[in-house]
Amino acid sequence: MELRGLRTFRTIIEEGGFSKAAEKLNYTQSTITFQMKQLERDLSTILFEKIGRKMVLTKAGEHLIPYVDEVLQSVDKLSFLGEHLSECPGDIQIGIGESLLCYKLPAILKEFHKQAPKARLFLRSMNCYDIRDELFSGRLDLGVFYEDVGGFGSNLTVKRLEDYPVVLVASPKIKNRYPDFVTPDRTIPAPLIINEPNCIFRQIFEQYLRDKSIILDHTIELWSIPTIKNLVKNDVGVSFLPEFTVKEELNRGELEKIPTDISGTNITAVCAHHKNKWISPLMQLFLDLCDSFSCGAGR
Repeated sequence: MELRGLRTFRTIIEEGGFSKAAEKLNYTQSTITFQMKQLERDLSTILFEKIGRKMVLTKAGEHLIPYVDEVLQSVDKLSFLGEHLSECPGDIQIGIGESLLCYKLPAILKEFHKQAPKARLFLRSMNCYDIRDELFSGRLDLGVFYEDVGGFGSNLTVKRLEDYPVVLVASPKIKNRYPDFVTPDRTIPAPLIINEPNCIFRQIFEQYLRDKSIILDHTIELWSIPTIKNLVKNDVGVSFLPEFTVKEELNRGELEKIPTDISGTNITAVCAHHKNKWISPLMQLFLDLCDSFSCGAGR
């Protein structure tokens, strides 16, 4: 039984199919099929069966997963045996919320590469719900996101990092024009400039608008917080963002806070991993840095 066959098997599970696993591993699909046939011969069982056009795990294949995970984790542990962090090679897949990646993680990433220069961090700017789901599936080693998504169950080990206030902001001109977001049953002819619908702070503010029966003109949906801030500074509309993302603009007077009945609301950053994930020295380093930096607070 070859180790690469076990790794290929696990990649098929993580990626959801033979073709995606082939793409991830840079193999041809025929190579993937050959390795799985060989693994089935070695184990004297059928791991996949074809249903329609899809290859689906059999019960034997499902039962094999925890054993494969145990073998691969043991191999990973051996690869770090006797290695100092500065000499440790290895890859870590990390999903990070865009606001945290842009404004809070750079100092942590810099220190990580300083202490483990041979390691490779594969970073993905992701929606918090997607981070949670990919931690469940094992596609990510670690996630840094907002715990407000909830739904962790008992499958994730979650470390709280820090609470961050969220604020409604506008340019001085727009705030002067529309200073009241407290009085209910109003129509305000200004757009909300914000991230995509599953953004945590967007959901908080849109629920507030529904509760207050406040109607804004329309929504401008963008992925980039720097772009959102630039439009808000240039009198295009208002936005509801973590305060740390607009701290400099508030200090310079380019943006101002608009009072709401949810002023003082916080969202909580966390670092999480699957409860069954073996914590390699490189993963532990990243977790420790997140804890010591509190995602950049005070540094």
